Amino acid sequence: MTTLSSRAGTKGVPRADREQQILAAATEEFGLHGYEATTVAAIAVRVGVTKPLLHQYFGSKQGLYLACLDPIGDRLLHAIRTAMDGHDTAAPSTPLRVLSALFTALDAQRRAWFVLYDPSLPPGSDAARRAAHYRDAIDGLAATGTAELLRTAGTTDPLDADALKYAWRGLCTALVRWWIEHPDQSPEAMTRRCARIVRAAHTVFAADDDSP
Repeated sequence: MTTLSSRAGTKGVPRADREQQILAAATEEFGLHGYEATTVAAIAVRVGVTKPLLHQYFGSKQGLYLACLDPIGDRLLHAIRTAMDGHDTAAPSTPLRVLSALFTALDAQRRAWFVLYDPSLPPGSDAARRAAHYRDAIDGLAATGTAELLRTAGTTDPLDADALKYAWRGLCTALVRWWIEHPDQSPEAMTRRCARIVRAAHTVFAADDDSP
């Protein structure tokens, strides 16, 4: 027989719905302030519940962080893999497909990127190890993509590929940060903007190559 505590949260809200409200609020708090500066009390206030309820549902701040992180990491990995698997010759280039996939995956929770890329996670903690697992997987996909991109351009230097991988991560982070400051920009608008920027950058660098 199902007990009331397993079916519902506070004020008649079903527990599953309340958990989703808590996770949405916690994702915003972790993404905005970082793990170290985020408190369970602040998340509870944001949702309108008590700290004991959050501890009952998730056990600890780390447990709550992990409950936020796993859906984010899984969603981003799936989006990137799907974008990289596209082979339609009429489709945009792989980097633009990946950016479009990232923007689409993050649209409802733009600060989720900074839950994954959080420098304040306690070293050696389960939270730090789990976040590193997802970041390493994303870096692995980025390494594959950047190496392929450079090979297409006739460059096989592994250090070039490694440097481009790090630059790509920084670019994604910078674009998401800018996007947060411009909430009116849709994923489609961001993708078009990136395409224009890439074309402009290509024109500038190509002109430099042709200079005496």
